[in-house]
Amino acid sequence: MVHIRQLDPTASPLDYFGYELRRKREEAGLTLKQLGSVLFCSGSLIGQIETTLKVPTRDFAERLDAALVTDGYFSRLVGLVLRSQLPTWFQPYADMEAKATYISTYQCQLVYGLLQTKAYAAALLSVDHPDRVDEMVAARMERQRVLEREQPPALWVVLDESVLYRMVGDRDVMRGQLAHLLSFRNNQSVHVQVLPYSVGAHTGMMGSFTLLRFEEHPDLYYCESYDQGHMTANPQVIRERSVGYARLQAGALSPEDSADLMARVMEERYGAEVA
Repeated sequence: MVHIRQLDPTASPLDYFGYELRRKREEAGLTLKQLGSVLFCSGSLIGQIETTLKVPTRDFAERLDAALVTDGYFSRLVGLVLRSQLPTWFQPYADMEAKATYISTYQCQLVYGLLQTKAYAAALLSVDHPDRVDEMVAARMERQRVLEREQPPALWVVLDESVLYRMVGDRDVMRGQLAHLLSFRNNQSVHVQVLPYSVGAHTGMMGSFTLLRFEEHPDLYYCESYDQGHMTANPQVIRERSVGYARLQAGALSPEDSADLMARVMEERYGAEVA
């Protein structure tokens, strides 16, 4: 006799998704294999998602809605599922990031999460979480949907020049990541500047940080350590870091010159030919 794992839909968003998938599938009179053939995947994958062994992607949820005619139900639910895959300490920041109307960030080591490619994110996450790469990458890509809104936030990113040279993954990964950054060259909402080595000592040497602005909430300052994030609306901190960020922008290359530098690094260091 086959043992069917019983799920508690109140345990987590992932459990609720699996519970509802099984319920809707059985309601439609479909076996795992039958639904898998409709979704162009294996019945085993359906079963793994139903029992929370696999995390659904947004593409899977959208195809599921179409197959079961559920009017976007799973597409809405998958956002909660993917958000729950973020580290617990990071989720409060992700919630506020999604509500911000203006995001300004200085990154001293890595490309900001909202601008990472899947391959770059996977290479990063595989270092410390090799067994959870797929779901954590999916969660990071879900965060990026904020840039696809009809009215996306204004995003200003200052990257230390070292970010362009630090090999994350391999040459192909870095070439793809720099090409992705260059794709925002004419974007009205996303602006990327590079802080060159020639600036020397600067106000961002304490580490990466982000400032969030909102229409109906106080401004927030955010930074993080290895296992925790620090977020504050302290007016003095906001004022000091806002001035610090303005100084970083002033010392950085213009968005146009930054794009030229990224294109040059992509060609010379990572072997791409830029038209």
